[in-house]
Amino acid sequence: MTALELVSLLTQAIYVAIFLVVSASLLREPTRSRLNMTLFFGAITFAIAQSRLLAALGVGPVELVSDIAGVLVLAMPYFLLRLVSDFAHVPTVAKRAAEAGLVVAAATLIATQGTLAPAAVVALVAYFALVAAYCAIAFVRAARRSTGVTRRRMEAVAAGTLLLGAAIVVAGLRPLLPSGLAGVPSGLTQVLALASAVAYVAGFAPPPIIRRAWQEPELRAFLRRAASLPRLPDTPAIVRALEEGAGSTLGARAAIGLYEPSRNALLFQDPHGVLPNEVGPSRFLAWRVFETQRAEYYADATRAHPDLAGAYRGHSVASLLIAPISAGAQRLGALEAYTDHQPVFSEDDLELVRLLADQAAVILESRALIDGAARVRAHEEAARLKEDFISAAAHDLKTPLTTLVAQAQFLERRAQSDPSAPADISGLRRIVQEARRLSSLVVELLDASRIEQGRLVGEREPVDLVELAREVARRDGYRTHRVKVFADAPVVGSYDPRRIEQVLENLVENAVKYSPESSEVRIGVAQRNGQAFVDVSDEGIGIPPEDLARVFDRFHRGSNVDDRRFAGMGLGLFICRGIVEQHGGRMWVESRVGTGSTFHVELPAEPRS
Repeated sequence: MTALELVSLLTQAIYVAIFLVVSASLLREPTRSRLNMTLFFGAITFAIAQSRLLAALGVGPVELVSDIAGVLVLAMPYFLLRLVSDFAHVPTVAKRAAEAGLVVAAATLIATQGTLAPAAVVALVAYFALVAAYCAIAFVRAARRSTGVTRRRMEAVAAGTLLLGAAIVVAGLRPLLPSGLAGVPSGLTQVLALASAVAYVAGFAPPPIIRRAWQEPELRAFLRRAASLPRLPDTPAIVRALEEGAGSTLGARAAIGLYEPSRNALLFQDPHGVLPNEVGPSRFLAWRVFETQRAEYYADATRAHPDLAGAYRGHSVASLLIAPISAGAQRLGALEAYTDHQPVFSEDDLELVRLLADQAAVILESRALIDGAARVRAHEEAARLKEDFISAAAHDLKTPLTTLVAQAQFLERRAQSDPSAPADISGLRRIVQEARRLSSLVVELLDASRIEQGRLVGEREPVDLVELAREVARRDGYRTHRVKVFADAPVVGSYDPRRIEQVLENLVENAVKYSPESSEVRIGVAQRNGQAFVDVSDEGIGIPPEDLARVFDRFHRGSNVDDRRFAGMGLGLFICRGIVEQHGGRMWVESRVGTGSTFHVELPAEPRS
């Protein structure tokens, strides 16, 4: 046996093997796509079988058998076009033209009894070449629209089609060449035919090892990203990422339905218009898989669920892969993958979709654990804040209360021992002062509560921030410091005047409290780009860098603040930020330990006239 004969035998064996595989698939699950594949490879197999059988019997060509084989070979472009229509849209005019070409070619072959004139040979070869080129381009376009293993299969089919077309062209033109060159096309034809057979195996009947190799890049990318998915902002974002990853790996569209026990239903974010957003106990395939906890492959979606046939056709769903998402005994949901064309999926893909569903379960369970831990931390933080509040409130309320009680008891004993004695004015003033301090602390607590409810800011009216800042700077309580206002022109906006005044008072009081006596506190007011800016700067103790991120948090005080020297519950800046944000503004701070701090306030302002 020559090398050329060995190549020919190997090529024919591969084509026959493909025919047997697709035929078995057709018998197991009849679909239009599998029928077209069987017709295409059946035509090739019939031609191979009749030539091998006649050679084995040692008889010449049988006219009827040869005509059938010839017509089937001429029908191969038409069968190819039918295959293309299973993967992509084929214009009706192209289908009719291929059918007409087949009829003319078959009639010519039969009429001439297999003896074709050179012109007819060229015409038939051109017909085959044109249809094969069109089909190859269509497969390439289908590949570009796909991902994962589907894309690689389409590319393999496109390559096989081009190679087969080239083999037919070379074989068809062989009789037209001089006898001295007849051997060259024969060898080239066999090589092209073998290459096309190998490409078709990869495209139409890929062995599991090839499918896994093709799936590996997308699967590896999905698994690499999987570690970070539980850290996404929320569960819907995780589900979207899982759907994209599964779809990319399978070369299809994917949707994930999460089980909601309170509704006893699967909730889908984006079922691509095929399923409702909520699927409860029903005949839906996704629910069936969820109930049985067994992955299923549905080669023909319309046959598997006739009630949804219209929706499946309308949204280009031909076949389905569905796997349950479970973590141990806990049922989390279902992963459903759709493909536009029936031959894309196979039962071998069930193992892959199970793997993806298991990975989704791990990710969702990890997210649930993260959320649970976050809830525990939130509970602990709430408990800590509660303890901080009780401790701070008890400490700060105790001081004025102790003074009030002590002073009142002193006045009571004095009045009892000497009713005619004159009133102790200084003692009464001290009672009033401590009562006001106590009232201020209670108001802070109430304001902190109103911030959480979004009810801190009241009616708004035009307010000149420059005039308001000057009014605050003139307060008697700041006599130990120089409080100066820097402004070039009025800055007017629509604000709650009492609350904005509260912000300025708090910032200036803090600046005075934490700054040495006789130092300067500066209030800058300006308007830029339709925004009002208020800056309060001091020369005080400053804020450590590690405290800057939390300086506006409730009950937080700087680590360099001595509670015995500087009383307070750590609510002032929290309330200030709430007031500013409820006015549509923002607040931030710049500070260096030992040199002072500058608090910045930005608020919407009215355009200057």
